Amino acid sequence: MRVVSAAAPPFFKNGFLVSCESTGDAVLIDPGDEAPQLIEAARASGATVRAILLTHAHLDHITGVDTAKAAFDAPIWLHEDDLFLYDGVVEQGRMFGLDVRQQPPVDRFYDLSTPIECGKQLVRVRHTPGHCPGGVCLVIGPTDSAAIELFVGDTLFAGSIGRTDLPGGDYETLMTSIREVLLRFPDPTVVHPGHGPDTTIGTERTTNPFLSGY
Repeated sequence: MRVVSAAAPPFFKNGFLVSCESTGDAVLIDPGDEAPQLIEAARASGATVRAILLTHAHLDHITGVDTAKAAFDAPIWLHEDDLFLYDGVVEQGRMFGLDVRQQPPVDRFYDLSTPIECGKQLVRVRHTPGHCPGGVCLVIGPTDSAAIELFVGDTLFAGSIGRTDLPGGDYETLMTSIREVLLRFPDPTVVHPGHGPDTTIGTERTTNPFLSGY
């Protein structure tokens, strides 16, 4: 698995291009204002983007969906519980004093029981509400190996957790998602957050002040 990340102002949110090195098939995760960088990376590597996967629908994670859709014509995936946020992206922008474009319609809602294939990689979706109702964690790894990496959106950060003061957020729900979903993965598991540097489950379990006692 090959992972390319990029971030851009004003939010410096991480977007990801995740490719199967054997086949060149790829998924684009959370294309925001950094979408042109990820598109360039996909074209430079010869990757074929098969899907646009959204961990949630806050505006900084979706402002580049239209650009990515135009570049690859790949289906847009989202958890249905975040559709109200996705459809309300223009209003979200106004909350931050930004002029944000309406994004193209969502093509598919996640089926949590059915993995998404990407070459010889599988994307398994775990519902992790709390930061917002439809937040998900994308569990990506080879079909023939237990090795996986987590793309967690804004649920968990290196040394912190996602905010819960935005519409649909709930602190207790977020902590339950972290405890019952994320912390059940082995300590060496790599975590790719929506903001900031990568980390591991073990590092967060032992050093994240919000997870003391977990």
